[in-house]
Amino acid sequence: MSEQYSEDSIKTLDWKEHIRKRPGMYIGKLGDGSSADDGIYILIKEVLDNSIDEFAMGNGRKIEVEIAEHTVRIRDYGRGIPLGKVLDVSSKMNTGAKYDSEAFKKAVGLNGVGIKAVNALSIHFDIQSFREGKAKRVVYSQGELLEEHPVYASEEPNGTLIIFKPDQGVFGGYEFMREYVESMIKNYIFLNTGLTIHFNGQKYFSKNGLLDLLEENMSGPGLYPIIHLRGSDIEVALTHGNQYGEEYYSFVNGQHTTQGGTHLQSFREAYVKTIRDFFKKEYDVTDIRQSLVAAISIKVQEPIFESQTKTKLGSKNIAPDGMSVRQFIMDFLTRQLDNFLHKNTEIAQALQAKIVESEKERKALTGIRKIARERAKQVSLHNRKLRDCKVHYNKTHERASESTIFITEGDSASGSITKARDVQTQAVFSLKGKPLNTFALTKKIVYQNEEFNLLQAALNIENGIEELRYNRVVIATDADVDGMHIRLLLITFFLKFFPEVIKNKHLYILQTPLFRVRDKNRTFYCYSDEEKHKAIATIGKNPEITRFKGLGEISPDEFKHFIGPKIRLEPVIIKREDFVEKILEFYMGKNTPERQDFIIDNLRVEEDLVEDDFA
Repeated sequence: MSEQYSEDSIKTLDWKEHIRKRPGMYIGKLGDGSSADDGIYILIKEVLDNSIDEFAMGNGRKIEVEIAEHTVRIRDYGRGIPLGKVLDVSSKMNTGAKYDSEAFKKAVGLNGVGIKAVNALSIHFDIQSFREGKAKRVVYSQGELLEEHPVYASEEPNGTLIIFKPDQGVFGGYEFMREYVESMIKNYIFLNTGLTIHFNGQKYFSKNGLLDLLEENMSGPGLYPIIHLRGSDIEVALTHGNQYGEEYYSFVNGQHTTQGGTHLQSFREAYVKTIRDFFKKEYDVTDIRQSLVAAISIKVQEPIFESQTKTKLGSKNIAPDGMSVRQFIMDFLTRQLDNFLHKNTEIAQALQAKIVESEKERKALTGIRKIARERAKQVSLHNRKLRDCKVHYNKTHERASESTIFITEGDSASGSITKARDVQTQAVFSLKGKPLNTFALTKKIVYQNEEFNLLQAALNIENGIEELRYNRVVIATDADVDGMHIRLLLITFFLKFFPEVIKNKHLYILQTPLFRVRDKNRTFYCYSDEEKHKAIATIGKNPEITRFKGLGEISPDEFKHFIGPKIRLEPVIIKREDFVEKILEFYMGKNTPERQDFIIDNLRVEEDLVEDDFA
């Protein structure tokens, strides 16, 4: 008999229940803090966006951010929320000042949802507003009102203070990574010159906007000084680097659009047209954009994004007058970049030299590329290397951000992951033996070497990461010396040929348990010696201790625990102070004596490790 369908089957959720039941609709995926797009960082962004919009309207030049023990404190010095509306803006959906286009013409958050999502998804949410010697405070837990204080006198400067602690019942055992928060804050100050943000006592400030952003993110000097162009509602910075692919940083109204959108497509098109017109030559598109590093920021009235997390712009028009984003960017770049190149002939010559060099390299690789593509298609058809998933990052799907590919070595390891994976969002790519050390090699090896050619094809990154098929590229190797070596070789490959995969925070290392500690009643999977000792102490007498040395030793049933909702991923991060070429030269180059000395000086022999385990 079919389930009864009646009036009682129809339910209406209030705002906080809906957010807590469907958090993905408001903040994307949840996550544990290991990914830059995990929900706990979206919560910070939603609060900061309001403070940034205040600054953009000319109110408040300083923001303070503090994170300690899972609690976030954000204080701005804008006008402060009107005291009579503090309760409404924090607990009533579709409530805010940004519907008034005169007050917030080019704001980031327009739908009156963001701060309510933070409230509903926090175990503690405390909002205070200070205006003209008076203040108002409201406190919530999981969206439920706990305290509403009457308006009281205050000597605090105008502005808003929000303190919140994400709910572990929703996010689980999360941790904030300083690098991700710092990266977010840097983007804010690069896009808002004159704004100062203090994060856990450190000051962040930018004088030169996107020029500073490129200098911060490039792993080495450009081939020529950065071209920096500014106009009304648009800013562009660009140069050429030594990497093989294209590298872009795109923003709309201060929002980092990591998946691009109409503005980035328009910039790439306008750049090609400008270069062709300036040099009066029909250079190939790929030669013009090869090794280009560029940042673009535009401001749009009432922007339309393709999701609540605002990572891709969908707007076609830039203003109520109907002017298209494409035409706006085309007009600006064809005029300003053309003028710049006419005035700076040395930079123009360096730029043209790079295009010619890319053209020669492309023609030399043409035949190899064609053969490599055909080989990749044949192998994919026979499913010898890639066990694909159904949901991909470069497609519109509610689970697109979960799309993951595991790069593993050996049949036993790939077999375990393949049997345990979620076929909707998790793919497996199987390496055959150790990959090559690519440090001293050219791009030709990517096509000549079957492993690298097929990996490139699987990821769909030959022409850049705009069509990357997986949000998370996960290196899954054994926790032994050989596994560590394979990790290093794969990271070298990405650093050498596709650094944007790392810079855009897509590359991770899979953490699997080193030990299983159990008795007849309980089982603990331990990722460190510390966790192992705690498990032993919890179980007490005579625990069974298993040391996992290879992924193939872990059964598919057990593997489901390690690549499911509680998956542990360690992100591969490039910092500005990491001089990539020097690091690769030291670890992957031919400086054998220096490296041998380093290994000897830092070696811990197996006997030492065993003694530590049983100390």
